[in-house]
Amino acid sequence: MMASKEDSSTRLTGSESSDSRKGRGAQQDGRMTGSDTVLSPCPEEEEEDADSMEGSEPYCLAEEEEDDGESGMERRMDEREESRARESRKRRREREPSEGRATLSSSSSDEEEEAEEENEVEEDEREVEAWLAADLRDLAAPGWRAVPSLRQREIGWGAQFVRRACGARGLVQRLELQGSLEQHTGCVNTLHFNPSGTCLASGSDDLRVVLWDWARRRVQLEFDSGHKSNVFQAKFLPHSGDSTLAMCARDGQIRVAELSATQRCKSTKRVAQHKGAAHKLALEPDSPCTFLSAGEDAVVFGIDLRLDRPATKIVLVKDSNRNIGLYTIFVNPANVHQFAVGGRDQYVRIYDRRKINESDNYGVLKKFCPSHLVSSETKTNITCLVYSHNGTELLASYNDEDIYLFDASLPDGAEYSRRYKGHRNDVTVKGVNFYGPCSEFVVSGSDCGHIYLWDKYSSRIIQFMKGDRGGVVNCLEPHPCLPMLATSGLDHDVKLWAPTAEVPTILKGLKEVIKKNKRERDEDSMRYGYRYDTQLLWFLMRHRRLQRSRRTEGEVDESWSSADSSNEEDMGPDSMQCMSS
Repeated sequence: MMASKEDSSTRLTGSESSDSRKGRGAQQDGRMTGSDTVLSPCPEEEEEDADSMEGSEPYCLAEEEEDDGESGMERRMDEREESRARESRKRRREREPSEGRATLSSSSSDEEEEAEEENEVEEDEREVEAWLAADLRDLAAPGWRAVPSLRQREIGWGAQFVRRACGARGLVQRLELQGSLEQHTGCVNTLHFNPSGTCLASGSDDLRVVLWDWARRRVQLEFDSGHKSNVFQAKFLPHSGDSTLAMCARDGQIRVAELSATQRCKSTKRVAQHKGAAHKLALEPDSPCTFLSAGEDAVVFGIDLRLDRPATKIVLVKDSNRNIGLYTIFVNPANVHQFAVGGRDQYVRIYDRRKINESDNYGVLKKFCPSHLVSSETKTNITCLVYSHNGTELLASYNDEDIYLFDASLPDGAEYSRRYKGHRNDVTVKGVNFYGPCSEFVVSGSDCGHIYLWDKYSSRIIQFMKGDRGGVVNCLEPHPCLPMLATSGLDHDVKLWAPTAEVPTILKGLKEVIKKNKRERDEDSMRYGYRYDTQLLWFLMRHRRLQRSRRTEGEVDESWSSADSSNEEDMGPDSMQCMSS
């Protein structure tokens, strides 16, 4: 809108005489014909771009002037704003009495309407700026400098060089795409590095698991997972010599793959079965044979591969006698007896395996939730949660809400300590993670197809990268010992990111994307009840295409007919890990 006004104002030449201006003013009093056009000068406004990564000012969402390098997304945003403005003018004209419509066609009324629309846009921008600035803090001074650190390493004082470099803000701001790993024929739902970081495991809707030599961009091993529906997670068990891979999927099965040193899969076997999709596994940091699983049937299983019957039910997650389907689980790395779960309500629940008594508060040790979501009428889910490197903090991503950081050492019911805004988490079960050896940053994908990195302390966005072409980024896996990140989503490949850019990112387009995400989230909250019907429709269409493709290849699709598949009563549109947007 601003660009169109500036174009109009340029039609008035500086040589226009005062008489002609007076004549034009008389015409504005009602003596103009319908074919004449009145152009009123618009004062030029200098907009300050506050997308500085090192500044202390909050995000400024004032619109930037268009330039020759404007992206297609930004042009579509402008067109949408203009379309909304035209609809607003049309509605106001329809509300006016018939005898006043002739007056509305005059130039003075048009100017009033344009001024009103401009005020509305400015008010919306101020509201979004205030919303973003409410939880921001100043960025701390950089804690790592490249040249002094390199000099210290040269003289033998750089034992912590790599570790400190991985947590340096300057390198995070230089992350850029290195390439992609292409082998899957479906959405890639899970990524996991082995403990040494030499191998990357990925699982997909195509029911295959691929082990990558990511540095050489080649496949080490590819095998059939044994699952009958979308593979949601595949993880190397620690201290197993990379020979044991635990997996879970939408069919509710928990399976274990035994790998050989000759790069082949010896076997896969089922060790547990949920009555609903199983989205996440939780590893114990020092155990090569035990781990936890959580399912949409609200059950948490403890798996011990040394037993003849590996699965033991640890707890049934309930609240007010209602089962809470689970999407995520994570073991406290500093206290392996404790684990946290999240799912189909707004609470992060922490349990201690030594103290679970389901008759006492349903076995919950303590639970956290942002105070404004406790009594919220909107259906809010937790799609992913993770502990920090030392177990003192918990990060939780909420469905179509923000990301919240909790102090895990505080008592039951404590408020969140940080809030991270700007992304959108709506159409998939989206992940979230810490980045850096000391959990210095927060990283998440978004429905808009971008990857966001926030400084954990200040809650400011310091990196913003275009991810999947398919529009949604779900998985984000930091390398265990290098400043590198692997991501995946609706695209059928895995993307690798490293800090090789010559200059820090300028966060181009961030303001427009944040405004778009916020506006769409507000609009969807007004018609929330209809969204899940739409998601279910997309899921059914997508599954039907998958069936047709398998019949073409002569395969039998058992994902719905198996006796071990999920109970339909426990399933729903929320159960999809990745789904067409």
